[in-house]
Amino acid sequence: MSDKALIFQDWVALYGDDLYNWAYVKTSSKELSEDLVQETFISGFKSFDKFENRSKPKTWLITILNNKIIDHFRKSSKVSYLSIEKNGEIFSDKMFDEENFWINNLDDTIWSKSKSENSIFVELKLKECLNNLPEKWNLAISYKYFSEKETKEICQELEVSMSNYWQIIHRAKLLLKKCIEI
Repeated sequence: MSDKALIFQDWVALYGDDLYNWAYVKTSSKELSEDLVQETFISGFKSFDKFENRSKPKTWLITILNNKIIDHFRKSSKVSYLSIEKNGEIFSDKMFDEENFWINNLDDTIWSKSKSENSIFVELKLKECLNNLPEKWNLAISYKYFSEKETKEICQELEVSMSNYWQIIHRAKLLLKKCIEI
């Protein structure tokens, strides 16, 4: 067995459960989580030579897993566009006031998406925005809000001080807010 295969065998033993738990938190599906973790290890093994030891192996694998999760949701979602026209007539009078400011309480008849479709869209957009964050910021937010890790444990995992962690969380939330609003 090659050195690469031995190292990866250790990584599977060390990080397999954590990766599976992470995937399950994100997907709520046992089978999908297993598949995504397997794909993660295959991708990691194939791109092992690109691993530069600038982060811990677990962090690198979680980044690959997060990308696999995002790719899965992108492929499985269908984008539907909303029209502001009805019978060729634009609803601009219902969307904007006299001074061309957006009306916050739009008539529900304009929008064709159901609440469940909207929540799926928001979830996908959030995941896309999370993916656009710097790696440590993404992990900090993900660990804080999607896992049951304590702040001290997250700081150790990310190798940051407590004050740096809170600064990362604050800045990441600001970027997420801006991304979602756009």
